[in-house]
Amino acid sequence: MADAVIPLSLYIHIPWCVRKCPYCDFNSHQARDEVPEQDYIAALLADLDQELGLTDRRQCESIFIGGGTPSLFSAEALQQILDGVRARLQLVEGCEITMEANPGTFEQARFAGFRAAGVNRLSLGVQSFDDGCLQALGRIHCSNDARRAFEKARDIGFDNINIDLMHGLPGQTLAMARGDLLQAIALAPDHLSWYQLTIEPNTEFHARPPALPVDETLWDIQETGWQLLASAGYQQYEISGYAREGRRARHNLNYWQFGDYIGIGAGAHGKLTGRDGQVARRWKLRQPKAYMDALDKLSGQQVISAEELPFEFMMNVLRLHEGVPAELFAQRTGLALSVIEPLLQQARSRGMLEKDPALLAPTPQGRLFLNDLLELFLG
Repeated sequence: MADAVIPLSLYIHIPWCVRKCPYCDFNSHQARDEVPEQDYIAALLADLDQELGLTDRRQCESIFIGGGTPSLFSAEALQQILDGVRARLQLVEGCEITMEANPGTFEQARFAGFRAAGVNRLSLGVQSFDDGCLQALGRIHCSNDARRAFEKARDIGFDNINIDLMHGLPGQTLAMARGDLLQAIALAPDHLSWYQLTIEPNTEFHARPPALPVDETLWDIQETGWQLLASAGYQQYEISGYAREGRRARHNLNYWQFGDYIGIGAGAHGKLTGRDGQVARRWKLRQPKAYMDALDKLSGQQVISAEELPFEFMMNVLRLHEGVPAELFAQRTGLALSVIEPLLQQARSRGMLEKDPALLAPTPQGRLFLNDLLELFLG
């Protein structure tokens, strides 16, 4: 296991959107004019060229196209991007290629082209089926758009669809959150990303906080949601990830298993392990124009120190309900498991980590108090 190849994925960031949502802290920019597709495609591929020397010619396991709103790009532009990627990276057979899309009618018209370009997994940013909640979130689609988008994607041939759904929304009650989940489940998506709205710095909601449900309601929503999803056949394998059999998000799993990934695009982040075993995080210029104009797209890089690696590793793998084999620690960090053995014993003695020494997995209590569990590895 120690000599196993670390999996490699690719993240492609497309930073434009129709309108910036008040809760969004991603690197997204309102498209006030026509999106410069060709200039951005050239920049993306030049960015990838600069990263290739760090990949050790590994095959790419998965691709995720996120944003912003990637579905603002034309199908022809997406075809050019993926053709350029295939010319530079060898993709594994059946490579998972996910694209985020808004459910609006404008994007729906492009779904067939995205599928023809090679996208085989669609992630629909529904967020809620309640029109009042969607308005409060600043979304530009309605609940009927969301249902039509899902049905159109199925008709086109997408057999792997994720629905993004939030809870704990402004003014949301337990009944409203339950209704959202029931409507999502009725569509029978292959995967659900169901997560609580959080107020992040540098967002409109942070400057002008909306009235959110109280903690007791949030807990009731969480418990009700777990029961509904489990009874509908969705297994929770990660903090916010619920999947049907065989439909776990392979790209996200690579993140949580501390795999490597290239990040290309304005503000994109990556994590790569060098031949010397050093693990480095890399990030790109954030402003789209500066990114397109610059010959060197890299904004910064940080080598993760040996002291920081245990926390970085555990922060990811402990999101997974089933955890990971303990031997993965040495393979992905280059450190001996004995380095953290006293901390593992401490976590097990507190009932927060499963007792099996061959496994690094949180107990139900560890999942509930994940921040407390992770704090053990900060030192």
